[in-house]
Amino acid sequence: MFQAILGAYGLHAEKFKIEPFGSGLINHTWKVWHEGSIYILQEVNTAVFRQPQHIAQNIREIKEYLNQTAPEYLFVAPITTLGGDDFVIIDDHFYRIFPFVENSCSIDFVQQPEQAYQAAKQFGQFTRMLYAFDVQKLKPTIEDFHDLPLRMAQFKKALAQASNDRVNEAKSAIGEIIRHDNIEAQYTQMVSNGALHLRVVHHDTKISNVLLQAETGIGLCVIDLDTVMPGYLISDVGDMMRTYLSEANEEERDFNKIAIRADVFAEIYTGYMEEMDQVLTSAEKQFFIYSGKFMIYMQALRFITDFLNGDIYYKTSYPKHNLLRGLNQIDLLNKYIAKQSEFEGMIRKIDRNKKEAHQIPGSLYSK
Repeated sequence: MFQAILGAYGLHAEKFKIEPFGSGLINHTWKVWHEGSIYILQEVNTAVFRQPQHIAQNIREIKEYLNQTAPEYLFVAPITTLGGDDFVIIDDHFYRIFPFVENSCSIDFVQQPEQAYQAAKQFGQFTRMLYAFDVQKLKPTIEDFHDLPLRMAQFKKALAQASNDRVNEAKSAIGEIIRHDNIEAQYTQMVSNGALHLRVVHHDTKISNVLLQAETGIGLCVIDLDTVMPGYLISDVGDMMRTYLSEANEEERDFNKIAIRADVFAEIYTGYMEEMDQVLTSAEKQFFIYSGKFMIYMQALRFITDFLNGDIYYKTSYPKHNLLRGLNQIDLLNKYIAKQSEFEGMIRKIDRNKKEAHQIPGSLYSK
C-alpha cells in the first residue's frame, strides 16, 4: 500500500520510515521521513467525509484565493501527485500527503491561557483573511454538521423510540436537555432573522488544530481543513469554549474536576477579536458568549441521543459511556451559564481597555 501511495508522488517507500502520528480520531495519519525529508500521510475517513472530492475542491479554492490576497500566510495544503491529483485512490480508499512544517508543534490540551489566545487568534485570522471570499464556492464536507434544530429533532425521535430502561436511566439528562431548549430556540431565531452571517469557518477549533512555533509557542496557522465550509462564527468560537475552558474533557467521570477557567475565556475573546473585531457585525458580537452555550448544548444533545439510540454512533468503552459523556457536557453547560455575568464584565473591561489604548499616542494599539 505505502509503496503505491508514495510512488504516486515520486517517493520510494523503501527509503522512508513510516509511523503513526498525531492524536486525531477521524483520519488515519502517519509520519513519513528519511534524511531530512518529512511528510505527513493521511487516509481520509470516508465514513465521515462521504465526498472527499469536496474537501479537495474547498482547499484548492481557498489556496488560490490566499495565494492572491495573502501569499505570506502559511497555508498547509496537500501536495499534488506527479499526475496533478489531490488524492491517491487505492481500493476506494483516499490518501494524501502534506508537507511537514519544520520547527512546529501542536498540543492536545490548553494548559496555559496564552495557548488559548494564540489558537483563538489563528482561527480568527483564518476567517478574517477570507471575509471577502465567495463562501458559496465551498461545498459542505459534512452535511448539517452544526445544525442544532436537526440535532434536536434527532433527540426527540430517539426519545420517542428508546426503551423504557434507557429513558429511565437518562431521566435527569433528558430533563436538563428540555430545560435548556431555549438555546435551540434562540439559534433558530438568529438564523431566521439573518443575525448571523455565513462565513468561512473551520468548524473544529480544538487546540490540536493549530500549529505553534516549537520554541516560542506563537501560533503559526490552522491545520486539519477538512471541515472548512460555510458556517457561523458561533461554531468556531463555541468549540473553543467547549474544549478550552475546562481542563477536564468530555471523558471525565469526576464532575468535580469540570471547572470553567475565566482567564482562558478572556484570552479566547482577546485573541479572536483582535482579528475579527472589524469584520463582525455588532449583532454577531452579541452572540460571543452564546456561542459556548450553543456548542456545549449540541454536544450534550448528541451524546444523550446516541445513548437513547443504543450507542450506535460514538464508540463506547463501558456501559452508559455516552450517558456519562452527556451528563459531563450538561455539567459543563451549567457551570458555563453560571459564569455569564462574569464573562459579560470581562468583555466590557477588555473592550474598554482596548478603546483607551487606541487613544494613547504612541500606544501599540493606537491608530
